[in-house]
Amino acid sequence: MNLILFGPPAAGKGTQAKRLVEEKGFIQLSTGDMLRAARASGSELGQRVAKIMDEGGLVSDEIVIALIDEQLTVHAGAAGFIFDGFPRTVGQADALDGLLDSRGEQVNRVIRLVVDDAQLLARVTKRFEEQGRKDDNPETFSKRLEKYYEDTAPLVPIYAERGVLTEVDGMASIEEVAGLIDAALKETA
Repeated sequence: MNLILFGPPAAGKGTQAKRLVEEKGFIQLSTGDMLRAARASGSELGQRVAKIMDEGGLVSDEIVIALIDEQLTVHAGAAGFIFDGFPRTVGQADALDGLLDSRGEQVNRVIRLVVDDAQLLARVTKRFEEQGRKDDNPETFSKRLEKYYEDTAPLVPIYAERGVLTEVDGMASIEEVAGLIDAALKETA
């Protein structure tokens, strides 16, 4: 199964993905984690990623697609993949379709975590204070949220039209969100 967890930054995608990895044995492909690892590596690519992230921008499709393609190859034969933070644009969605199609697969389910922007800002501010992640700076987060609505939100009707979109109240408790996601996955299986 190939599952996309969809929603703006700090919607809880990573929390739910980790739970699903433990329960289903899927491989989580978190672009955020992959980009932070590239950044920490100090490589040329990592330095480019760091500059973009610190400015609140989104890393180019070319870089993200290369990271995803590499992970699909490394983990070929896995029970499934959870795409966390990818795709972010229509172009990335098309590229993901192409990557999966080349492997005889497709996106089976898209779970959209529907959230409240003001509550997200509070969530990010708390995470920034506790973890000190530069990309969670409230000012940077506002830019990321704006980019989400500009670039990523247009994917919602595409996946809805395909019949693979399920919307879940992302502001509910972690346990409630988990139950709603599990119900959607049972419908898919």
